[in-house]
Amino acid sequence: MADGLKGETRGRWSVTMSDAQRMERLSAMLKRRGIILPAFEIYGGLSGFIDYGPVGARILRRVIENWIDHWTSHGDIVEINSPTITPQPVLVASGHVGEFNDLMTECGNCTGTFRADQLAEGVHPNPDSLNSDEIDEILVSNKIPCPNCAEQAWTPSRPMNLMFSTSIGAMKSTRQAYMRPETAQGMFMLYPSLYRHFRQKLPFGAIQTGKGYRNDISPRQGMIRLREFNMAELEYFIDPENPPAVDLSNRTDLISLIPDSTGSNSEPCNLSFANALDKGIIKHPTVAWFLARTWDFLIGLGIDPTRIRFRQHESTEMAHYASDCWDCEIHGEHGWVECVGIANRTCHDLQQHEAHSTSKSLRAWRDFESPRKEVREVLAPNTAVIGPTFKGQAGAIVTALGALTELPEPPFILNLAGGSTVEITPEMVSRKTIETSVAGEWFTPHVIEPAFGIDRIIWHILDHSYSEIEKSGEEYTVLRLAESVAPSDVIILPLFDKDGMGRIARKLTGQINGLRMIKAELDNSKSIGRRYARADEIGIPWAITVDHTTTEDSTVTIRRRDDQKQIRANIDDVIDSLAKGNLSSLF
Repeated sequence: MADGLKGETRGRWSVTMSDAQRMERLSAMLKRRGIILPAFEIYGGLSGFIDYGPVGARILRRVIENWIDHWTSHGDIVEINSPTITPQPVLVASGHVGEFNDLMTECGNCTGTFRADQLAEGVHPNPDSLNSDEIDEILVSNKIPCPNCAEQAWTPSRPMNLMFSTSIGAMKSTRQAYMRPETAQGMFMLYPSLYRHFRQKLPFGAIQTGKGYRNDISPRQGMIRLREFNMAELEYFIDPENPPAVDLSNRTDLISLIPDSTGSNSEPCNLSFANALDKGIIKHPTVAWFLARTWDFLIGLGIDPTRIRFRQHESTEMAHYASDCWDCEIHGEHGWVECVGIANRTCHDLQQHEAHSTSKSLRAWRDFESPRKEVREVLAPNTAVIGPTFKGQAGAIVTALGALTELPEPPFILNLAGGSTVEITPEMVSRKTIETSVAGEWFTPHVIEPAFGIDRIIWHILDHSYSEIEKSGEEYTVLRLAESVAPSDVIILPLFDKDGMGRIARKLTGQINGLRMIKAELDNSKSIGRRYARADEIGIPWAITVDHTTTEDSTVTIRRRDDQKQIRANIDDVIDSLAKGNLSSLF
């Protein structure tokens, strides 16, 4: 054992201390150690906004990097990046302008404003599924008091749109826009580019991470309900007649599932994903695959598997266009919280954008097994009239006429590819019946969407990792983060910053930080015990101590966070093991 480390492992580790006020202590530690803090605190703070401090920002970055690597490793999923400001027409087509609402009610006594469904949470199992009349009846019949003044004087609940509005441009050129409520719409906008990127072959997917914005009526529960939040979404485009084959046979873990209570399999159960698919509880093989891969991701981050469950949406809460939706819920200090949503959105999104934009580029081509004979009517162009009349536009007009699926009676307005229009008069076309050999057909792809709330996931990583113990008769805190999301891989601790120890520690820190994807930090302030405690509290899995012996034989002490075990090893061996991502091999 190195000088100055005696007594470090003597303390007897006891059972976890009482959970009373645990969340208060956890929140205080997160703030004190620069992990999660209230935003704009010197101005009194602002509900629904948080800051990630110097330690928390590194955890956030590592979680996002893990998420990106997890999905892009499949080969048919790529990352994109689109604007956070979205023009109004896009969100009209997506339904957000008309339907992205929460029901709001106001206390007639103190004028406090609240989400109506949150007030009904204690008296209804799923208040999100209720309409305004149903929630109003619950508030009145159950005599729900105002959280502010305890009076029972609620106004009728009414919808409030949750998007932050803004404008693009100035003066007469101003266009209405919104801060994006989700990243998904940017991926739908890029579908034509993605289709070309993947050589016109399905399936393929796109991922995007970044900020989302939701003007929540009454944000609460810290990181659970935010007005600006980190999200990560994936849009996976498939041919509904030929979905990708999935093999779940090697997945034997029993997963906690809560099926739709109105369905034929309505009882909560513990099944493998394969069995749930075979029994028809999970309705689509691609959805089952994404549920399984979501499970893999969360377990890899250090989430406790016994505190994960998947809840299927009831028919009354599921969007009319969706065919199957699941929430991945994680249990923690706030109870069961939805952290991931996995939905089979069918062809709704692409069809809506096609209808509102008049674009024909949101489809995919499907080859038939053998060519088919097809008899259909067409509007045959009279080039003798169209050519002299439209000159340079004649080719585009012939192409647009050939692409018509519904044949209007002339005269009519024809939309051209560039966005311009022309009037087609009766002498320019003639209606004909033709027989053709067709090799395939255009169709609108279906979309499977997993959407991850990154802040909620990080909260549960911290919650599940937070451990309160007794060490040498004193309270001691350890954040047992998975190595993949720890703020640093290793901390370098010179026993003293003299006699060459500080110089060796700084050199070692630089050497380790020169390794790819490895992060080391140096701490030379306070006693060695205090520094170990700081490192344990922010979740750094390994500590390397440079002491007097190091100056003699180039060995250092390596300390493992979770069991406090220590060994000595040569500096070169330490660097080599870190480069291989396997420091534990030295133990």
